[in-house]
This record gives sequence, structure tokens and C-alpha cells, in this order.
Amino acid sequence: MDAETHFEESETKNGFIGEQWKALIRRIAEGEIGSLPVLLGLILIAIIFQLANDNFLTPLNLTNLMVQIASTGTIAVGVVLVLLLGEIDLSIGWVSGFTAGIMAVLSVKQQQPAWIALGAAIAAGAGIGLLQGWWIAKLKVASFIVTLAGFLLWNGALLYILGQTGTINLNDPVIIAISNTNLPVWFGWVLGVGAMLVFAYTQVRERSRRAKAGIRFSSMPATIGKIILISAVVLLIVFLLNLNRNPRQGEPIQGIPSAMLIFLAFVIIFDLLTRKTAWGRYVFAVGGNAEAARRAGINVDRIRISVFILGSTLAACGGILAGSRLFAVNQSSGGGPELLNAIAAAVIGGTSLFGGRGNTWSALLGILVIGSISNGMNLLALESSIRFMVTGAVLLVAVTLDAYARSRREVSGR
Repeated sequence: MDAETHFEESETKNGFIGEQWKALIRRIAEGEIGSLPVLLGLILIAIIFQLANDNFLTPLNLTNLMVQIASTGTIAVGVVLVLLLGEIDLSIGWVSGFTAGIMAVLSVKQQQPAWIALGAAIAAGAGIGLLQGWWIAKLKVASFIVTLAGFLLWNGALLYILGQTGTINLNDPVIIAISNTNLPVWFGWVLGVGAMLVFAYTQVRERSRRAKAGIRFSSMPATIGKIILISAVVLLIVFLLNLNRNPRQGEPIQGIPSAMLIFLAFVIIFDLLTRKTAWGRYVFAVGGNAEAARRAGINVDRIRISVFILGSTLAACGGILAGSRLFAVNQSSGGGPELLNAIAAAVIGGTSLFGGRGNTWSALLGILVIGSISNGMNLLALESSIRFMVTGAVLLVAVTLDAYARSRREVSGR
């Protein structure tokens, strides 16, 4: 009896539910709790706010929620990369505001084409990441200190470039369309079905690869069950977003928002980069043990600099999304809770503060939690103070789970 047949027979008899339950118990015992608490939290949040206000799960509100979280979620993807190194970046909020300010000044005051304004903003973000990453990697200054200095510096730079204007209203149709376009209904279905087919292919391929390597793998019924479940969720989301969201009679408003698609594209691209490339493996290695990575021949300084470049570049992209959505850039762009929400999203979603563990999907899950809490409380007309306290409590629980998982892994020797 070969390895695949043995695993197949031993796991098929448990059934899909039984197999998943046993795998869950095993992961919890080993400290590998993954995204389960976040998913359960999202379900609980949805139930609570839907019972409190039946508008919470309407297509109009869900679409607004996805557009609202896209900018902060994009910044959170960069935060995930930095946290994977075991570092922190406190400047990302004001980096997003400053780079959005560059875009606004070039587009409105200097009357430059959209591609120049957008390119300059993204290049400025990359340059900031290069400067701060070099300072951290080469001068051996703690990332907390360097980026705290950046927090002050880029805040001042934003105020300087805006000058006495205070607020710059965006009017370029290309820039405005970045966050305020709805994709055609047919294109949304094409994306949904395409995502479903790609997911199915990757799951079957991963199962086959693990079987050939003699590594534990899921039974075919479990694999099929997972594919069906995820596909159903994807198609349900596409269906809801394609419904008419215009509460009045007239031209229908429907389709997947462009801001949501851009955010998801960043999540998927950087998930592939971190999991499927040598650079991604080096990031995890440096975050797990920098000295061991150095002895293994990895250029640790180069990895650190590249990650901070990408983190600041993503912050610039988040700033562009925010400016586009609000049709303006002002002196508070990137300020307020932007920094804390981005970091909280990464941690709540499951990225470890200790480095070496996490993925970019945690940015999506975490910002969904934060955005859902904020959105639901706004629907209930609750004060901001309550929202901050609830978000803080959720963050504390997430960090506690991270610490628990880390201690369990140490006990199990992983």
C-alpha cells in the first residue's frame, strides 16, 4: 500500500466534518490556530449588527464597507510585510497622507497629467521606504525610533506642501475613478468564476504535491468540500455586489467597486510573493531568526530595506485610494486612527508581532473586523469612544491569542 492510499483510506472514513474537526484540535494543541478566531469573530459581528440594524448586511452597506476599508487595508498589507521581519513602521499613516498630498499638488496646482501625479506619489513612497530601511539596516537604529521620527517628519512635510490651502479638491477623472468606479456586472461574474477555478486548481495541485512528497494531506472529500465552501462564499459575494444598490428609481448602481478589486489584488500579489518566491522565504527566515538567516547566506540588510520600500510604497497606494474616495487631500490625510487601524488590522488578522509568521490575507481579515465594527456602530449612531474601546478590546484579544500560540509552539518544539 503506497503512502497516498494509506492517507486516503485513513482520512476518508472520518468524513469532511470529522477530518476538519480533528485537524482543528491538532492545530490548537500545537498553537497553530490560524484565522479561525477572526472568522468566527466576523460571523459574530455580522449577526450582532444585523440583529441591531437590518441594514448592516444589505448590498449597499456591504459595498460601502468594502470601499471604506480598501485604503487602510492596502496600508495594512505593507504592515504585514514589516511585521514578518519582527519590525514596526510607525510612519505609514503620514507617509500615505504625504504621498497623496504630492499627487494632489501635482494634479491640481501644477496641472500635471494623472499618470505623472500618481507615479510621483508612488515613487515618493518607495523613496521614503528606501531611506528609512537603509537607516534601520545599515546604521542599526531601531525601526521604532526611525519610523517614529518619520511619523513626525512626514506629517510636517504634508503640512508644508499643502501650504495655506489646507485642502486640495481633486478633479482629475482618472484619479477620481480609482476608488469610485463599479465594474460591469458581467466582469464581476467572470472574476468570481475565475477565482473559483484557480482556487480549485491550486487545492488539487497542492494535495497532489503533498501526496508525492509523503506529507500529510487532506482526503479528496475534504478537498472537494473546501473548494465548494470557498467557491460558494466567493459567488455569494459577487452576487450581493452585483445587486442594484440604488434605493431610488432610476439608473441602477451595481457591480464590484474598483477600490475593493485593487485592495484584493494587492493581497493576492503579495501573498504569492511571500509564499512562492525565494524573496518571500528570505523574509520569513529573517523574521524567524535574523542571525541564522545571515549565517545561511541571506543578505539580511537587503531584505530589510526591500521590505520597508514595499511597506511605504503600499502606504502611498493606500493614500491614493483614500484621496480618490474622498475627492480631496487635506492636512489630516493619513492622520487620526489610520496608523493604529493598519497595525491593528495586521495583528487582529493573525500576523505575529514576533516576526516570521503571518500572511497578507490577515490584512483583509483584520481590516474587515475593524471596518465592520466601525460601520455597524455608525449605523447604530454610537459614539466614537465606544468604537475605539471595542476595537482596543479586540486587539488585546488578538495579541493574547498570538502570545498563546507562540507559547504552545515553543512547548511543542515547532
